[in-house]
Amino acid sequence: MKLWGGRFKQDTNELLEAYNASIDFDQQLAHYDILGSLAHVDMLGQCNILKAETVKTIKYGLQTLQQKLQQNKLEFKLSDEDIHMNIERMLHEVIGDTAGKLHTGRSRNDQVALDLHLYLREHLTQLIKALNELNKVIVDLAEENIDVIMPGYTHLQRAEPVRFSHHIMAYFNMFHRDTQRLMDSFKRVNISPLGAGALAGSGMPIDRHYVANALGFDGIYENSLDAVSDRDFVAEFLFNASLIMMHFSKLSEEIILWCSQEFSFIALSDEFCTGSSMMPQKKNPDVAELARGKTGRVYGSLIGLLTVLKGLPLAYNKDLQEDKEGLFDTVKTVEDTVVIYTAMLKTMKLNKEKMHQAVTEDYSNATELANYLVKQGVSFREAHKITGNIVMHCIDNNLYLNQLSLEDYQNFNPNIKESVYISLNPETVVEAHRALGGTAKDSVFAQIKNAKQRLATVIACPDIVIPS
Repeated sequence: MKLWGGRFKQDTNELLEAYNASIDFDQQLAHYDILGSLAHVDMLGQCNILKAETVKTIKYGLQTLQQKLQQNKLEFKLSDEDIHMNIERMLHEVIGDTAGKLHTGRSRNDQVALDLHLYLREHLTQLIKALNELNKVIVDLAEENIDVIMPGYTHLQRAEPVRFSHHIMAYFNMFHRDTQRLMDSFKRVNISPLGAGALAGSGMPIDRHYVANALGFDGIYENSLDAVSDRDFVAEFLFNASLIMMHFSKLSEEIILWCSQEFSFIALSDEFCTGSSMMPQKKNPDVAELARGKTGRVYGSLIGLLTVLKGLPLAYNKDLQEDKEGLFDTVKTVEDTVVIYTAMLKTMKLNKEKMHQAVTEDYSNATELANYLVKQGVSFREAHKITGNIVMHCIDNNLYLNQLSLEDYQNFNPNIKESVYISLNPETVVEAHRALGGTAKDSVFAQIKNAKQRLATVIACPDIVIPS
């Protein structure tokens, strides 16, 4: 007999049994379901709804299940549908009929909402810490390679020289914003729905604040309908996760390009690459390619949940069972990506000579030539035109700007002096960008210093308080 089967005359069709069950994936919530139950039964005792001896018996049973869970000895059954009914059935096997009193004053609706809040709160903590470790590696890379100059790109065309440090610090800022978003979302995750019942609140004289305090929540949902139906906090996490993966996908695309023979800007450790079963020379940047590909599945989880939520009437609907698989998959995908990328970047090597060659055998110093003319009194529009003509002349004659003779320069504009060649050096070009946020050494050092201070201010979410 199902726990809810009192008003049913027929057994559940086996097709519905399988279609309705969620235990295959929501058994990941077992730890959190037990934690919530421990706090709930404590509260029932404090409110004199259950006798002290009953509370003691139920807590013993729950703690026994927690130990078995840690030993991977719990047996989940499809016939029990979900994690809540599985836990209650296993609790009954340990303590007998007393297990039936645990569900006093609550519903599976507020119970599953609580489990999700607990689950996501813990994983927010882990992800914030992991992103912080990633950003420490990025800062180290920037500091260690402060003098490495490489082409900067727009439209994937060489634009102006930049320091590698300046380029990689752009990703520090992206991932730091991701960290800040996760930290901000914590306050919307860290509220307790337990006690909202099925939809209208509990008919028992419970103390919702007691449970919230026991589990370390900052507060409770003030509306019971909202408490059981709200999945905004899950959608918000999936959006934040999508941004994180988008940033990894951007970095992945660049790493894939930089590893190619055409670029040869970096070399990845063999530990984080694979080969070809047919072509023996191949070394493939699989981590970057997988991260780029896995971004799509995270986007899919966000769109999937938003689609589930968009037409639901209040309060709980079975559609909400579809909130978990995408969330669990996204949490694993993002956490795994952050961890493996951190390890990979630690072992990444720069081909400094190849990068420097790239900025001496191109026209990315053309903007600085135009700026040089402006400093000689030429308007920028006229300087832009003159420089464009000079670049075209160099292309036609297979020359770079620093190879053009002074005589040829002066044929385009007599204001050009010998000093133009100093202005065209990549080192001079990057140092010319001294404005705040630019690629001059002092500016990049300022970014690094500020980044270290920002890393120190990242505060992870508090650990879950386990009821005694």
